[in-house]
Amino acid sequence: MARIMLISGNTRADSLHSAALRTAARFAPREISAALYDGLRDLPAFVPGEYSPPDPVAFLRLQVAAADAVVFSTPEFAGAIPGSLKNLLDWLVDGGDLAGKPVAWLSVATPGQDEGAREQLETVLAHAHANMLHPACLRIPLNPSAVNEQEGTIVDPQLHQALQDMLQVLARALAAPRPKPQPSWQAVSSMFPVVQRNDATPFKSWRAEIWRPND
Repeated sequence: MARIMLISGNTRADSLHSAALRTAARFAPREISAALYDGLRDLPAFVPGEYSPPDPVAFLRLQVAAADAVVFSTPEFAGAIPGSLKNLLDWLVDGGDLAGKPVAWLSVATPGQDEGAREQLETVLAHAHANMLHPACLRIPLNPSAVNEQEGTIVDPQLHQALQDMLQVLARALAAPRPKPQPSWQAVSSMFPVVQRNDATPFKSWRAEIWRPND
C-alpha cells in the first residue's frame, strides 16, 4: 500500500487547500493510505544547524520518512508561499528529509493566481533534492462554495474522482520499476567483471509505525 503524506500551506481551518487534501485522504483509493499533516501551526521557527530539533520537528521528520510520497497544496501570499510552509520546508531541507522523496503539488487556484507560489515551491523542493513527479501534479480550481463547512471536505463527486485520479497517478509512478544503481567503479574501470546478486529484503523501519491515516 502506498503511503502519501498531504501538506497544506494554509493554516486556516476552513481553507480550500486543506479541504481539497482532506477530501483526497477521505476518498483515497483502497490501495492508497493518505494522511493530512496538521502540525504546521506547531512548528517553531527554523534554526540553522539545530542538532536537537524540537519535538514537533522530530515528529514531522518521522512522518515524512514513513511516507512514500508527499503532496503539497499551498496558497500564494505576496507572490510566494506562506512563511509557515517555508519554515516547514526549511526544517526538512536542513535535515535532508526530502532527498529522493517523490513529491507533487495540488493547486486549487485558477491559472495565473498562484504561479509565484508554485514556482517557489518547486524551487525549494529542487534544493531539497526531492523527486518531483510532474504527471501527478494537478490543478483543480475551487471556490468556497465547493466546501462542506461541517465536514471541511469538497462536496462535488466529480472533484472526488479527480482527486482519486491524482493519487492513482502518484501511486503508479511510485510502483514503476527503477533502474538499479551500478557500482561507482564500474563507470571508470573495465578490469573487473560485474557480479550480479539478489538484493536483500528491505529492512522494515520502525518509523512506519507512526503513520496514522485520517479517518
